[in-house]
Amino acid sequence: MTRELSFEKCRNLCPDLVFECKSTAELKPLDEIIGQDRALRALQFGLNIEEKGFNVYASGFAGTGRRTAIVDYVKELARKMPVPQDWCYVTNFRDPTSPHAMKLPSGRGEKFKRDMEKFVLEAIRTLKKTFESEEYVQKVSLKLKALEEERKDHLSKLNKMTLDAGFQLQQAQIGLLLIPVINGKPMTDEESAALPPQVAQKLQKKREVLEVKVRSAFRHLRELETQAQEEVKKLSQEIAAFAMEPLLDAIKEKYNDCEDVVKFVAEVEKDIIDKLPTVMQRPQEAQPNLPFGLQPPVEDPTQNYKVNVVVDNSKLEGAPVEIEMNPSYYRLFGAIEKEARFGALITNYTMVRGGAAHKANGGFLVLPVERLFTDPFMWESMKHAISNEKLEIEEPGASLAYIATKSLRPEPIPFNAKIILLGTPLIYEILYSGDPDFKDLFKVKADFDTSMDRNERNIKQYAAFICSICEKEKLLHLDPTGIAAIVEYSSRLAEDQSKLSTRFSEVADIIREANFYAKRDASKHITRKHISQQLEEKVFRSNMIQKKIEEMMMKNLLLIETDGEKVGQVNGLAVLGMGDYAFGRPSRITASISVGKEGIIDIERQAQMGGPTHTKGVLILSGFLNDRYAQDKPLGLTARLVFEQSYSGVDGDSASSTELYALLSALSDKPIKQYLAVTGSVNQKGEVQAIGGVNHKIEGFFDVCMARGLNGKQGCVVPESNVQNLMLREDVVKSIEEGKFHIYPVRTIDEGVEVLTGVKGGKRLKDGTYEKGTVNDIVQKRLYEMSEKIKEFKE
Repeated sequence: MTRELSFEKCRNLCPDLVFECKSTAELKPLDEIIGQDRALRALQFGLNIEEKGFNVYASGFAGTGRRTAIVDYVKELARKMPVPQDWCYVTNFRDPTSPHAMKLPSGRGEKFKRDMEKFVLEAIRTLKKTFESEEYVQKVSLKLKALEEERKDHLSKLNKMTLDAGFQLQQAQIGLLLIPVINGKPMTDEESAALPPQVAQKLQKKREVLEVKVRSAFRHLRELETQAQEEVKKLSQEIAAFAMEPLLDAIKEKYNDCEDVVKFVAEVEKDIIDKLPTVMQRPQEAQPNLPFGLQPPVEDPTQNYKVNVVVDNSKLEGAPVEIEMNPSYYRLFGAIEKEARFGALITNYTMVRGGAAHKANGGFLVLPVERLFTDPFMWESMKHAISNEKLEIEEPGASLAYIATKSLRPEPIPFNAKIILLGTPLIYEILYSGDPDFKDLFKVKADFDTSMDRNERNIKQYAAFICSICEKEKLLHLDPTGIAAIVEYSSRLAEDQSKLSTRFSEVADIIREANFYAKRDASKHITRKHISQQLEEKVFRSNMIQKKIEEMMMKNLLLIETDGEKVGQVNGLAVLGMGDYAFGRPSRITASISVGKEGIIDIERQAQMGGPTHTKGVLILSGFLNDRYAQDKPLGLTARLVFEQSYSGVDGDSASSTELYALLSALSDKPIKQYLAVTGSVNQKGEVQAIGGVNHKIEGFFDVCMARGLNGKQGCVVPESNVQNLMLREDVVKSIEEGKFHIYPVRTIDEGVEVLTGVKGGKRLKDGTYEKGTVNDIVQKRLYEMSEKIKEFKE
């Protein structure tokens, strides 16, 4: 007979004496990652190796402390690294549509921006003062004096030439006119019209010859004017360069270690000198007689001398760490902003904005991988930035040639940052197998486990973690009983007596909720009582469906028996998940047999309500029967298996042993104890295999039995390999200790049959038969009889 499991093995208790403190207040808060040695080693490798493509994919599930652990580790590593350079955009005087990217030592980007603003103001003030000075006027007058004398002399000669020819130069709206002169007076239009034709013709020919000479003379005058303007311009530029020289020298000396700055300042100097009249003008003021929406744009002649700082690392101590948990294309890769003017969108290089990738340059960028797929451009742009080692700020559709409008195309910035993607194992598999670039760009996988070993060192670290939560969130500290309760519940979350869960977010929630009840009781510390109260209240908030099902069982709307014995009928166990809550539910499984050749018929599958794993489990039953009972003759059996009152489908193979027990009971005509419930899968050799959710399943049947009244015989048959997973509720363990509820671990179907029927399974003898009177013996003989009946029917 299989031995019953003792209550000590149903829950791995944590003694209070393990903790040498009165409360977690006496402990040192945790300052390291616990339970993730494999992931930590992968992070240490991936984040420190400098070769290309060794970015990190942090694989794990939410709530395991994955993000917190990575952020803490990366920030600690970043503190020891140098602060990267600042990046600015300045105008490109050769091609204004392609702003130039400029790098400066960290913290000097904003300083350079302010220095340039100050330089522009000082330069304009100095230039205005210079060009308004008497000295400048005198130099200009001196420069123009000789040219002016030459101009006057030339005009005098021109006037004399025209008078000697009998004409006078006269200014009119259409230009200069040559008017005939008679007796020292210019002729009027009437006098000209009254001239005889021969005289008028002769006068016209004379005028035409003179006009050629006049045009030649005026051409020379225009050359003199142009020469004067050039002389004044050259003088002004020389004076402007001399006036700005101290200001320019100050900037060049301050940034003499920045080649890009020196080059840009030289270009600014040249542009100011070339555009002196424009630069000296005041910005156009708004016109008060026009509505606000129709105001012309205010043009700043010094716009091109501004500095746009896109990355400012002045406040950093070490390398940057950017955590962008809600990335979009613009948040990640920056944007070229635009403003509306008169119904049109305009932009310039001062509207270029950097993104999280720019801020993380030279450091670390942490991103949730699933968010990168919400925008069709983000993932491809990310791969492009990593592969080409440069960041481009452009319209999302520009790279795919969807947008052909004229816009800015800023110079790319060199990109060198470690990318850490947070994602699930499933997404990693999809990317690894479906994206050929992924394996080349993310060569390091950091696997975050959901559990860690339950040993003395880890238990103490768990207590330190509890201390850090209480300190950080100003919660009441836990006494040793409270710590022990948390450790035990952690093992329950891990579903393993020898493990602790690393789902730290759930553990932290337990402490937060227990803190509420402890404060309500005016307790100094959170104790086991408050942890238990929190767990009970949490279950109560979510177990309405479970209680409804139990109520239906009490009213016999759902048929479940917890006493007596019946042939071909057994209580199976399943787990129902309701999102935030899971619970065990017993289900009646029945088997019916008849003579035939159809074998085992799965009614769930026939009704298209059975999943593939469940179907596999039923097919294994056929393999078991053939292996054990049909070595020398075919099976003459038709059997039907069904989950009674199942309306939502069945999947999983955890009930395959249960179905086999029902089938063997029907074949042997041996009744099964209805006060026992069964779970476990089986293989073709009759070995009972481990299943999941064993705690929920046992507790689900216990709750039904408790509601009907414990009779001291009720219990569950579970795989022996699942004993290590048992972390049953305290009330269940207490009932087991008092002998009111029982757990029977079994390794084989024969052991399970003996527990359920009270009849031995029976060993196979050398002649192929089984021990007389055992279940296997009875089943073998029954199958032989059914096979003979088929032969008789054929004859």
